[in-house]
Order: sequence, then C-alpha cells, then structure tokens
Amino acid sequence: MALLLIHEEKLLQLSKPKLLIIDELGYLPLEPAAAHLFFQLVSRRYERASMLITSNRPVGEWGQVFGDAVAATAILDRLLHHSQVITIRGDSYRLRDKRRSGLLHKAAAPTPITSES
Repeated sequence: MALLLIHEEKLLQLSKPKLLIIDELGYLPLEPAAAHLFFQLVSRRYERASMLITSNRPVGEWGQVFGDAVAATAILDRLLHHSQVITIRGDSYRLRDKRRSGLLHKAAAPTPITSES
C-alpha cells in the first residue's frame, strides 16, 4: 500500500509541469511495472500538458522497449495524437567531434568474405 502511495505522489508531481522532458527513452528496456507507470503518466498528461521525448529507438521498436506491444500501442496512440516527430539521422555531436579531432575513426565497411576456388 505504501508503495502505491509513493507512485501516486510521483505521478502527481510529474503530471504538473507544462513541459516534461524525457531523455533517452528506450536506452534500456522497461520492466512491466515501469511500463505500466509510464502509461499512467502519459495518460494523465494527455491533452493537458506537453512532453518532449528523445529516443534512439524507432517507434516500431517500442513494443520491445516496454516489453508489451499492447502497452506500447496505447502509449504511442496518446503520444502521437498531437505530436510533431523529428527524426535525426547521422552521428551524434559527441561522435562527430571525436572524429574531427582524430580520436575516433569511422568504422570501415566490413570486408566481404570470398571463397577461393
């Protein structure tokens, strides 16, 4: 019971800001209980307050992130309804800067394996 009260208090706190930023969603898969709590958070904020979410995972993989395709669909239904999706391709600024400084080299294309006759 005490754990439910803590979750309720945290959900209430995270429901209040006009903008909630969630960075790197999907970096690690969520436990089923965490996915359920995230759904509750999205539902509470839906059509009331804005969310900005960054992820390196395409929405097609969010079923894996949440460990439940049905939960992912319900979350995406609410998130994408009034959203602007911006897809950025290419290296991150950190990797690009390391490559420019010579500390990191671009990975070479894999060498094809050929059989000798």
